Amino acid sequence: MKTIEEAIKSRFRNDRHKAIVNLLYTAKFMESKIECFIKKHDLTHQQFNILRIVRGAHGKPVSLKYIKERMLDKMPDASRIVDKLYNKELLKRVECPEDRRSVDITITQKGLDLLADIDKYASEMDAMLSILDEKQLKTLNNLLDTLRAEE
Repeated sequence: MKTIEEAIKSRFRNDRHKAIVNLLYTAKFMESKIECFIKKHDLTHQQFNILRIVRGAHGKPVSLKYIKERMLDKMPDASRIVDKLYNKELLKRVECPEDRRSVDITITQKGLDLLADIDKYASEMDAMLSILDEKQLKTLNNLLDTLRAEE
């Protein structure tokens, strides 16, 4: 296992600086590992995230606002990503009868099937953290939650 200094061939001004760089580097590392599983299905991380959010509504229509509130990447172009998923026939959009400016978004069977196929790799994705035991995972999750406490 390489230290962060070895991985990026750099030194840090203090441990806080090191921790920030280490978190960012590790997040990108994990993201690239997950990308291997979703790229096979012609999806980006953001598209995968949106599909999972809409599937999590269990068939109930959701709004774009609902999706944005739950996205991992808080970005303004969620509507563009939803449009791409609609064009791939993975999501369905229906104009809301009560408010014509609002759109109800649901996942299609094709979208559910695609996620079910990706779900087959869940244990391989979980294996990325298999080096940690349950106590370490709880500690890691608590530390990460603490870092976002000001959210």
